[in-house]
Amino acid sequence: MSAKATGPRDAAAVILLDRKDDPLVYWVRRHARMAFQGNFHAFPGGQRDASDAEIAVTGGTGDDVDAARVAAVRELFEETGVLVARGVEALGAARLATLRRQLNEGKLTFASLLANNSLKVDASLLGGAGRWVTPPFSPRRFDTCFFTAWLPEGQNVEQLNAELDHGEWLRPAEAVARWQSSQILVSPPILHAVRTLAGGLDDLAERFVSIPEARGGAVRRIEPRPGIVLFPLRTPTKPPATHTNCYVVGDREVVVIDPASPYDDEREALDSFIDELVHVEGRTVREIVASHLHPDHIGGIAYLSNRIGAPVAAHRITAESLEGKLHVDRFIEDDERITLPGEPEITLRALHTPGHARGHLCFFDERHGALLTADLIVGLGTVVIDPPEGNLRDYLSSLARVRALEPTVILGAHGPAVGDPIAKIDEYVAHRQQREEQIVGAIEAGDRTPEAIVARVYADVPEKLHVLAARSVIAHLEKLRDEGRLPDSMTVPA
Repeated sequence: MSAKATGPRDAAAVILLDRKDDPLVYWVRRHARMAFQGNFHAFPGGQRDASDAEIAVTGGTGDDVDAARVAAVRELFEETGVLVARGVEALGAARLATLRRQLNEGKLTFASLLANNSLKVDASLLGGAGRWVTPPFSPRRFDTCFFTAWLPEGQNVEQLNAELDHGEWLRPAEAVARWQSSQILVSPPILHAVRTLAGGLDDLAERFVSIPEARGGAVRRIEPRPGIVLFPLRTPTKPPATHTNCYVVGDREVVVIDPASPYDDEREALDSFIDELVHVEGRTVREIVASHLHPDHIGGIAYLSNRIGAPVAAHRITAESLEGKLHVDRFIEDDERITLPGEPEITLRALHTPGHARGHLCFFDERHGALLTADLIVGLGTVVIDPPEGNLRDYLSSLARVRALEPTVILGAHGPAVGDPIAKIDEYVAHRQQREEQIVGAIEAGDRTPEAIVARVYADVPEKLHVLAARSVIAHLEKLRDEGRLPDSMTVPA
């Protein structure tokens, strides 16, 4: 019951470099509390302002890339105190610090800062490093131009802003190594950039745009952890989500979890990806896994199984519920370990986590802490608990179980990765507790039907969602009844 995702907003980012003989790159970690990519490492940057297009760029191209260049320079200055502009060497550190403070406090515009100090944004100081568009499965989307820039002589990175909690210089190869050891979270453009930089500075601009995704193409292969690929598929799922995340896990042998789309074009995209894994990268598909029974998770399983000849696995309850609709070759048991050899070797621990669905499964990467949560926890929207398939007491128990694992990242079925898992789980529990308190209050006020409770408790929710809200209320009423907290005069509808 979240707001509908909007189209991509124009943004810009700077890959700041130092020491041409032994290059270092500067990156930051976004604060865990940030709604977009909290705990992810990124490059300084941000959203483009309308006023950025009004600032002239020396040697520019006269198009929207010029506005992106201005945005990149402005955002870098706001976040790090580094100003990449012609004439800046005449100002001195103290003057730069004052201008930065005034800019961040809104006491002057970036245009007036440049004009009053005889500064020019120069295109030759900013190398092109690609243009990436956030995939449509994300609640916030950006069309981001990336640029390289060398740290101007005499300048240093200063304090970060409130959105960032860490920044550092490091060799690009070290950045890649940290990702390979699952120490950090990065989005596809950041991973591509540090990999490219680790290959040296020769032909850098060409190598930055060597893949279609870096030229504004669709981002489909997302690697939140080594050996785990997220491949979003458009499905007939519940709003605000539009996609279901298919996960391909493993290096030499892989399992495919929830190839969910019933749409031909999405199936073809997944087919191409699977074919690349098998025929180009030499991997083998061991089996296809259904996390649970809902249509937006199983819509492409039978098709893919028939196409590549891979068996299907699911929890016994899911298999029984889908009898006659989907053939399941193997039952996955609670606490079963699925070991996938390769570099890295990955062991997935299967977790029976009922609540959203009776046969729901999560999978935990025991070595590096990635938790594939399917619909137990998602990165976009609300998890629906709809009796009799859904059960709120089971759901809260499942949340407690996965919280005890102390995961390092949550990879849900809808939306992007969650970089602060414990906080997210606690948020889920607190939300359910708050709803329960509101429902108890409605009962104490005399409401006796789900519809009356919804009218009081969900007054801020659009009326078209009240039928769904009523199902959630019934789940809460069942919990209260089972705990002996429901008035004897009140019955729970089926």
